[in-house]
Amino acid sequence: MTPVAPIGAHQLLIFLLQVGSLLLLALALGSLATRLKLPSVVGELLAGVLVGPSLLAHLAPDFQQWLFPAQAGQFHLLDAVGQIGVILLVGLTGMHMDMGLVRRRAGTAAGVSVGGLVVPLGFGVAAGFLVPGSLIPDGADSTVFALFLGVAMCVSAIPVLAKTLMDMKLIHRNVGQLSLTAGMIDDAFGWVMLSIVSAMAVHAVSAGTVLTSVAYLVAIVAFALTVGRPLVRGSLRLAARSEGAGPTVATTVVLIVLAGAATHALGLEAVFGAFVMGILIGSAGKVDAAKLAPLRTVVLGALAPIFFATAGLRMDLTALGEPSVLLAGLAILAIAILGKFLGVYAGAKLSRLNRWEALALGAGLNARGVIEVVVAMVGLRLGILSVEVYTMIILVAVVTSVMAPPILRLAMARVERTADEELRETAYRAWERQPSA
Repeated sequence: MTPVAPIGAHQLLIFLLQVGSLLLLALALGSLATRLKLPSVVGELLAGVLVGPSLLAHLAPDFQQWLFPAQAGQFHLLDAVGQIGVILLVGLTGMHMDMGLVRRRAGTAAGVSVGGLVVPLGFGVAAGFLVPGSLIPDGADSTVFALFLGVAMCVSAIPVLAKTLMDMKLIHRNVGQLSLTAGMIDDAFGWVMLSIVSAMAVHAVSAGTVLTSVAYLVAIVAFALTVGRPLVRGSLRLAARSEGAGPTVATTVVLIVLAGAATHALGLEAVFGAFVMGILIGSAGKVDAAKLAPLRTVVLGALAPIFFATAGLRMDLTALGEPSVLLAGLAILAIAILGKFLGVYAGAKLSRLNRWEALALGAGLNARGVIEVVVAMVGLRLGILSVEVYTMIILVAVVTSVMAPPILRLAMARVERTADEELRETAYRAWERQPSA
């Protein structure tokens, strides 16, 4: 058997330059965002936008095409690094989940989640039927288009929300925990709906498709609670026998990546498996937080910024220069924001949270970020979305991600701290300390 040829010299050179330049720009803009009292994720997303088709392609088209050529193989190298980053980021997020709080306030999380799903889904479907026919691709079914737009409106961006909560040191707060729980429920529902609408687009939907997707979700949770828990506990106990941090970090990475691979193989999003595995690791009770501090540093400092910058590379905001597209885009943006805020706020109030907690939840779950980009790319690939509508959805993703931090800061300044939050904050700080030599 002939060995596979190694990566070409030029392809490797471009890849290294891409990673280095994106990370440098992401860190610089992330630091600037922090100075402006915004989470660094805002600057990291902007880094990709600046060097992508939105700006650099117009200022220096030859250079932009040389550094970021429109070649699938080259771009997929960046995608691979970014996917490892986001999977590990979501896994780390799961480790910080307080499952005791989730169990105690499951009804609250469910109420917030239902409100955050039903209202924006309904708003999105209604907007889909009102979009001018000129913006719907030829051959696309109007009902499928409307349903797809509804799905795009109801998802939240767990990676963006997680990074924002970490940057703002809110992940230990009750509202942060509820946001992540409700957001994961929303996203699980969103991926099931996306698979159904995608199947409708290719005329392959059936009752079996729907039942299979739901069955997979139930099976994953059941597996995690039975086989998964002792498996994770045993693996971490074995790794902990070493005094150094290396085996614990490596074992954690293996568990999170393989969990992501498992859910991806079932047709669900890889981040869902990573999040569930993170929860199992965090609740195993055998993790030395200080030993995982190096992993947290690498993920938050290097891998996650590359992922967010790479996502920004796919955003082309120049299509909004067309007045009709811009007006329609602003209308969809307003509908997306209003639907999510109203739904989450109503769900939170019905769950007896105060108005500031409800506002904070609405701000966090309103961030659509990269998940919205992924959904939009699926619609574009299947011919459900035109380039114009795709760009509108990207606009929603960017604006909602940028507007979340200031509203969160405003609301959380008026939410009193609890004793449980103080305990979680103490545990959270342990993750930032390096292990002793």
